[in-house]
Amino acid sequence: MDNPLLAKDPLPHFSRILPEHIEPALKQVISQNLILLNELLAKGPPFTWDNLMAPLEEMNDKLNKLWSPVAHLHGVAESEALRNAYNACLPLLSDYTTEIMQNEKLYHAVKSIADSLDYKNLDTAQRKVIEDELRDFKLAGVALPPSEKIRFAEIQKQLSLITTKFSENVLDATHAWTFHVTDLQTLKGLPEQSVQLLAENAAHLDKTGWVITLDSPCYSTVMKYLDNREIRWLLYEANCTRASDQGPHAGRFDNGPVMEEILKLRQEKTALLGFNHFADLSLATKMAKSPEEVLTFLEDMSHKAKKFGEQDMKELQEFAKQMDGIEPLEAWDMAYYSEKLLKSKFAFQQEDLRPYFPINKVLAGMFTIINKIFGLTITEHFSADTWHPSVQLFDILDKDKNYRGSFYTDLYARPHKREGAWMDDARVRRRLADGSIQQPVAFLTCNFTRPIGNRPALLTHDDVVTLFHEFGHCLHHLLTQIDYAAVSGINGVPWDAVEVPSQFLERWCYEKEALTLISQHIDTNEPLPDLVFHKLTASKNFQAGMHVLRQCEFALFDFNLHLEKTPPDTHRIQQLLDIIRKQISVVKPPAFNRFQNTFSHIFGGGYAAGYYSYLWAEVLSSDAFSKFEETGIFNAATGQEFLKTILEQGGSKHPMDLFVAFRGRKPSVDALLKHNGFIEEN
Repeated sequence: MDNPLLAKDPLPHFSRILPEHIEPALKQVISQNLILLNELLAKGPPFTWDNLMAPLEEMNDKLNKLWSPVAHLHGVAESEALRNAYNACLPLLSDYTTEIMQNEKLYHAVKSIADSLDYKNLDTAQRKVIEDELRDFKLAGVALPPSEKIRFAEIQKQLSLITTKFSENVLDATHAWTFHVTDLQTLKGLPEQSVQLLAENAAHLDKTGWVITLDSPCYSTVMKYLDNREIRWLLYEANCTRASDQGPHAGRFDNGPVMEEILKLRQEKTALLGFNHFADLSLATKMAKSPEEVLTFLEDMSHKAKKFGEQDMKELQEFAKQMDGIEPLEAWDMAYYSEKLLKSKFAFQQEDLRPYFPINKVLAGMFTIINKIFGLTITEHFSADTWHPSVQLFDILDKDKNYRGSFYTDLYARPHKREGAWMDDARVRRRLADGSIQQPVAFLTCNFTRPIGNRPALLTHDDVVTLFHEFGHCLHHLLTQIDYAAVSGINGVPWDAVEVPSQFLERWCYEKEALTLISQHIDTNEPLPDLVFHKLTASKNFQAGMHVLRQCEFALFDFNLHLEKTPPDTHRIQQLLDIIRKQISVVKPPAFNRFQNTFSHIFGGGYAAGYYSYLWAEVLSSDAFSKFEETGIFNAATGQEFLKTILEQGGSKHPMDLFVAFRGRKPSVDALLKHNGFIEEN
């Protein structure tokens, strides 16, 4: 079979990949890799970097190049056939990974390199690869007795399937609910662009009128602007009860039993490895050293934010009562009255900014900003084979015009695409056997409101911040100069440091010089006016207290959930969330709220006992940006320092060492507090 997943071309052939290609290709590569592994181990000892580690990297890269496009398509262009093929392969991948990582002969071979006299002659990145590999062998159960190894492998296999099931339930529940509107008056308050979008939704479903969905751009806009409170309640209820035992689809796609099984399997895995809690296991690969350190950090942050959050909530309650006599203020009123309060205080709202941020101008301006900071040039690659007509591919050249990598952009919400925004890798930078460099490639995925009619997509400022955030991840992956895949780009970076470059890049979205470059009114071609800029910056910390408390709520829930000694059932999961909300939250959701049932970060992604990473990394990113505030936001020398000490280093060194190399000292929380308006600026 002519299988595009086995082609040796620089980029995947997305348009040619069919579900029936996936399992045969995976089985072939796994079989070849296991044969090669046995040949490698038969040749030693002595084992060296060249006769063991380099061939292992080649094996891993071959598998990654096959699976990366498959996993990506599963997230952005799912079909029933693709889902079935993907799920059929998860046990194969899990078994393969476990077989590799529980191979005692391989473990001792790698350890022999670390114990050899030649180890000190390896460079820093090579030693980091070996250190991480030895750690990961232990975390994969290499030292377990045979019977426990078998059980560990089964747990890993079950976890790969059930966490995927969690995400699929969220996707299915999101797309299962719609609300059909036949009277235009019902949509009073919605911006014209949103009304057009709802009309297109109806047309796609062969209906007249307008259709509201739970896709994130549609949901967030309706909740902010729709005057009809009853429909806001219906929409809120449908959204916050997705994949649960509550709401209009109660029991359908229910993630309650799925969460229980995930937590049970994680706890069993933890016990096999000799850790007290899954949180301890999670921290074995992170910057934070202990659960106590994480909890102290989160409790301190929530304490600092609590006063401001309470002020935010009191102001909103008083505003809603004065404006419409709303008392008490309910969860389905929060976004609506927050947007009204924002407009009342600062004389603008997010929708007002859309005309200033057409996607083509934002992208071009963002690329200019990157050029000013880092000396990079970004150009479109027009011959790319993609999975959707709206997808683009771009190449990055450094200041010396050397090619550094490429990235795909897939920016708009559509059916069969999971919600949210993310970056993932398609190719990893590594030095090949012939001495040439395989340059990295990334996926940048968002879910913005799609273009309507003949006009380009128009972004809110929040959308712009999201785009910059994900592009920060891309830069981290693409600009690495490390030649070993395991610590190249985002690989090998502790999870609680991986958000630093993304949060760092967000800061330019509030700088006048940068906003001038990314804004141009769709009709008048004028950049963002000074008056609007001042309103935007004045509103930057609007409800910052509530925002930080919400992040603390999620992080404390996640971390405490994974500190439970007995795997919690759905009742205990809800109870734990309620306890944390009572302690720190100023927003009290209704009893039917089942946020946890769609908390994909921790149940379907890689943030389990690690959601604190967003706030943790924000301390570092805020402090890093403060150096640009001191030297100039487009200071080329500072940009080159950040490029050389942070972005190019990948996971080759400890993030704290890289931060100190850039900043000249350890991070201070003061910059984050100042940026959130929690302490006065000098």
